[in-house]
Amino acid sequence: MRFRITFQLGQSRRLPVDYQYFAGAWIYRVIRQADHEYARFLHDHGFTDGNKVFKLFAYSPLQLDGYQLLRNEGVFEVGGHGVAMKVAFHLPDTAEKFIIGLFNRQQLFLGDRRSGLDLTVSAVERLPEPRFSRQMSYRLTSPAVFSVRSEGDRHPRYLEPENAGYPELVYNHLLQKMKVAGLAEPLLPAGELQMHLDGNWKSKLIRIRQETPQQTRVRGFLYNFTLDAPEAFHRLIYNAGFGEKNASGFGWTEITPAAESDGRGTGEWNASRNNEAAPEQQRKDN
Repeated sequence: MRFRITFQLGQSRRLPVDYQYFAGAWIYRVIRQADHEYARFLHDHGFTDGNKVFKLFAYSPLQLDGYQLLRNEGVFEVGGHGVAMKVAFHLPDTAEKFIIGLFNRQQLFLGDRRSGLDLTVSAVERLPEPRFSRQMSYRLTSPAVFSVRSEGDRHPRYLEPENAGYPELVYNHLLQKMKVAGLAEPLLPAGELQMHLDGNWKSKLIRIRQETPQQTRVRGFLYNFTLDAPEAFHRLIYNAGFGEKNASGFGWTEITPAAESDGRGTGEWNASRNNEAAPEQQRKDN
């Protein structure tokens, strides 16, 4: 289920460009106030199939009213008063009132030691669930991350959407997420999941865990795509994000009424569970 959280903005009006980690940390803190054991489980372990760990919640980029990017300082300066974000949880409908009560009237400082926003939650509303169908089109508003790490690799390699191994990673990641969410694995015709890249993609490098010893940079990609798969896959993307690191602000999607293209090229993805990923075709990050 998805919720829209609206904030009242205080005096501090400068936000670090790479603020995603701070937003996720705030969500953890809110959960911890209500259920310390559940928050600790999410932080330390999450839901796992023995290989990957999934948090099964996601959140959108902030919606800022009247902001200006100060590139040299690495901050957004917010001139308006409207701030909002969306959050999603893989939880039953009975949790709706619990989530609304959890976040309502919360106060927070979102940022680092140099800049941030003073915010107070002014409203929390559940968003109406879309009508899911076999084929749906999406627009990524935060970068999707799919990575591979071979033996001897010091760091993961973040695959571009046009990499030959990309659709296989998407397919396997969705199946793993289905499994840890306790959902039955849908059968796909001929073992295939059909995806279509609608237009070009854009690379984005984001810092997470800044100001900690665990600071790192993650590369993700923004693009529009169409997915032909059982409805259960679409529902999980809606409730838990697309790709890796959703709990760190990656892989938020918005459903589009039709495939939107920027006219700079398209690519067909056909993923079969028997395909081999091809990380050797991955271009180096710049």
